[in-house]
Amino acid sequence: MDILSWLVVLSILFLYFWKSQRPKAFPPGPWRLPLIGNLLQFTKKEPLKALDKLTKIYGPVFSLYLGGIPVVFIHGFPLAKEALMTKSIEFAGRASFPLMDVLTRKKGLLSLTYGEAWKEQRRFSVMLLRNFGVGRKSMEEKFLEEATYLIQAFTDNMNVPFDPFHFLDAAVANIISTILFEKRFEYDDNILKTLLDMTHQSSRMIAGPWAWLYNEVPIVRSLPLPHQQLFTFTKKIQTFIQEEMKEHKATLTPGEPRDFTDAYLEEMQKLERKGSSFEEEQLLILLSNLFVAGTETMAATLQWALLYLMAFPEIQEKCWKEIDTVVGNKAILKYEDRKKLPFTNAVIHEIQRISNVAPLGIPHTSITDVQLLGHKIPKDTMVLVNIQSAHRDESQWKFPNEFNPSNFLNEEGEFVKPEAFLAFSAGPRVCLGENLARMELFFFFTSILRNFQLLWPDKSQAPDFTPHFGVTQSPSHFKISTFPELLKFF
Repeated sequence: MDILSWLVVLSILFLYFWKSQRPKAFPPGPWRLPLIGNLLQFTKKEPLKALDKLTKIYGPVFSLYLGGIPVVFIHGFPLAKEALMTKSIEFAGRASFPLMDVLTRKKGLLSLTYGEAWKEQRRFSVMLLRNFGVGRKSMEEKFLEEATYLIQAFTDNMNVPFDPFHFLDAAVANIISTILFEKRFEYDDNILKTLLDMTHQSSRMIAGPWAWLYNEVPIVRSLPLPHQQLFTFTKKIQTFIQEEMKEHKATLTPGEPRDFTDAYLEEMQKLERKGSSFEEEQLLILLSNLFVAGTETMAATLQWALLYLMAFPEIQEKCWKEIDTVVGNKAILKYEDRKKLPFTNAVIHEIQRISNVAPLGIPHTSITDVQLLGHKIPKDTMVLVNIQSAHRDESQWKFPNEFNPSNFLNEEGEFVKPEAFLAFSAGPRVCLGENLARMELFFFFTSILRNFQLLWPDKSQAPDFTPHFGVTQSPSHFKISTFPELLKFF
């Protein structure tokens, strides 16, 4: 190469490294590569462990570039609290991705920009969930009814070890489907199986490399690559929901809403709602959000629950004995009974803490320039709060890195919920279905415990607690052996 060629190369390298420097006072982080940024650090086999290592180098507030997008990571409970609670409004924005913008049309609640429309939609959704039973006796009856079907499915498969995932998945989907559409499916219903399969595949793809490629390289967006399957799945899920909306509009009785969809459609018809955020496309995406989120996270949590109960039979036995002693083996369990079951309640919360089903939550953005630990985070910067790091914070938990219900019990054996428990996030963007999820987890967990002893069937190897990282973390599929309640612990 001649001198001129070398000067050109050096100039390009200088320009790249100059542009690669982070803005003044921006959170520190490693150098980034062209096009992919720091994706190599983030897409390792165990990305959460990679983030822990970066925290030790750069501190609890650091930055990575996912492709060309700068992302601030927040590690540990004190700073998670500052971002999600103390400065909750400043970080209440929602990150925008080209892929998600196409899938959601920037509507619904998960990806809707923080503002008046979001506030209006969230207030109304919370009200509807409450009106249709969340936290009420009528909802308890729905949970207990669905738990009966779940127990029957387990009983029918009791003779040999079986994979419980499909039954858990269907039971959870039926709860949210009943609230949204007043519709329940049989567990072997092909429509339900297809919907759930597309839901889970879509969730994995959104967190995968093809989604990143779509976001970063516009030229590939129209090519017949795997991300096109995500659009196909989304269209099919939304077609199912559109058919439900169409049927609801045709059979709606004014003043007598049967479910969430009816109530929203009625609200749309009110004169004062014209020109507001209440319209059909918003309802379509909102129902999609609620169905997917209400299924994906709870099914994974129940998988983790069964896995830990089998791995720790002494804890399983102690839960069962507490329920049997306090409530009685034949009595109908009520949600308020959880207050009399401190150990069982502690076990449920400890499963949520240690499994970290949503380890990074959903990306936030700063809606204004904001300071955090001396760093300047400019407006519209994507921010990820590491919930898992808060749940493993050694300053907050007695046993941060092991499964131990004592993390939620005081010296008197009473249930206590530490402030660092963020399974549903916190602040304005706290999980919309938190109360529903708490009830659902309590009733399904206790119903299974009261009817079966759960055993790990493969004595040649221990249960595998390695999570599959994604939007939600779930374990590998596994089989369980069940024994009826009468033979428990003999």
